[in-house]
Amino acid sequence: MSRRARKRERLRAPESDYTDPEGNALTLRGSLSPGSRAEYARALAGSPLSREDAWQRAAELLFERLAVRWTITGLPLERQGELIGRYRMASAEERAWVRDVLREHVAANFPELDPP
Repeated sequence: MSRRARKRERLRAPESDYTDPEGNALTLRGSLSPGSRAEYARALAGSPLSREDAWQRAAELLFERLAVRWTITGLPLERQGELIGRYRMASAEERAWVRDVLREHVAANFPELDPP
C-alpha cells in the first residue's frame, strides 16, 4: 500500500458543529492528544498572580487545538493561522460565545478536563 493510500485511511477524529444565533458555525474536533491535555491543564493552572491571564491562555489553547473550521458570514476559515487570528480579533460577544461552545464541547468530549 502506498504512503498516500495509508494517509487517506487514517482515522479522523469526529467533528462537532456549533451555530451561533447569526448562523455562523464553529467546527471543533472530538479528540485532544495527551500532550495537549497536559499543556491545557498547565495553562489553566497558570500563575496564581494572574488568574485572568491563565484563564484566557487556556481558552485560546483549547480553541487552537480543537478548532477545525469557523464559518463567519459564509466565509469558511480553516487554516490554523486564520482561525487563531480571527479568534484574537473577535468581539467580546463572539469570544463569550466561543467560550460557551468550548465549555459545552469539553464537557461532552473531555469530561476529565476542567472547562475554560
